[in-house]
Amino acid sequence: MSSSYDLFKKQGYHIAGAHSAVKTCLWSGRSVKAQGSCYKSKFYGIRSHRCIQMTPYLGCNQKCLHCWRPVEHPVLEPEQWDTPDEIVNNCIEVQRKLMSGYGGLDSVDKMTWKESCEPKHAAISLAGEPTLYPYLKELVEEYHKKKITTFVVTNGTNPDVIEAISPTQLYMSLNGPDKDTYLKCCRPNNNDQWDQILHSLKILHDHTSRIVIRLTLIKGLNLKNPEEYARLIDIAKPDFVEVKAYMHLGYSRKRLDRSSMPEHNEVLAFANQLATKIGYYCVDQVEVSRVVLLSRSDQPDSFKI
Repeated sequence: MSSSYDLFKKQGYHIAGAHSAVKTCLWSGRSVKAQGSCYKSKFYGIRSHRCIQMTPYLGCNQKCLHCWRPVEHPVLEPEQWDTPDEIVNNCIEVQRKLMSGYGGLDSVDKMTWKESCEPKHAAISLAGEPTLYPYLKELVEEYHKKKITTFVVTNGTNPDVIEAISPTQLYMSLNGPDKDTYLKCCRPNNNDQWDQILHSLKILHDHTSRIVIRLTLIKGLNLKNPEEYARLIDIAKPDFVEVKAYMHLGYSRKRLDRSSMPEHNEVLAFANQLATKIGYYCVDQVEVSRVVLLSRSDQPDSFKI
C-alpha cells in the first residue's frame, strides 16, 4: 500500500479492502449522543447515526483549493479493483467496528447506538472522485440490494459514468461560474474537464435520480456572478441546489486563508440572489454548516428520502 494511504490513515481514514475507505462523520458520533445531526438530516431526512461515509477510491482528478483532503499526495490506481460486493461488505464491517466504540458511553442512547451498527444509508462522498472506480454503477446497485440508500457526490468530470449510475440522490459540484474560475479553484488534471462538466449538466437534466447541484463558495475566488451560475444550473434543472460556504478545515488551511470562508449571512444573500434568477424557492438553511437549500418545489414533504 502506498505512503499516500498511510497519510490518509493518520487522518482517521479506515482503509476497507484494497482501495476503499470509511471514516465516521462528526455528526454520526454526535447523533448517537443526541447532540445534533448533519444538515442532510434536516434537509433530506437522513439519520446521521445510520450513515456510512465512504469512498470506493481515494484518488481524484482535481486538486481543489477548498478540499480538506491531502490532494497534493497522488493516490495510485490499484493493480486490481475490489468487486462491488467486497467493498459494500468491507465498508459495513468497518462502520460497525467504528460505531461499536460508542456503546460503552453513558451519554449514548442505547437504542440509537444499536441502530448505528445497522447502516441504512451510504454517502459515497468521503474523499476522491467516486466515478473513477470502474464499477460504480454496480456498487450503487449492491447497496440498494441491502436496502441501503445512496448519495453519490461527483465533480462531474466523467459524464458517461454519471449517465450510467442510479443512486438515490446524485450530487454534482459546480465550483465556478465559468471555465477560468473553475480552473483556479479546482486545478483539474486537464483543461478539458470543464467541457465534461458542461456535458454532465446536460445529462442531469433527464437523469432518473434525484439531483442536487452543490456550490462551495470561496470569498475572493468563486463567490461572484450569480447570473452565470444560474445559466449553468438552468441546463440541468436539478431538484435542489445547495449553496454552501467553504469551510477552513483540514489541508485546505495550507492553501486558503481563513478570510476565504464566507459568513452565513453572505451565503444566504448569494443564495437568495441565485434563487431569484433560477426561479427556485429558498426552503431551508443550517447556520452552523453555512448552507442554504434551494428547491424547485415548495412542498417540504417531497424533500425526505
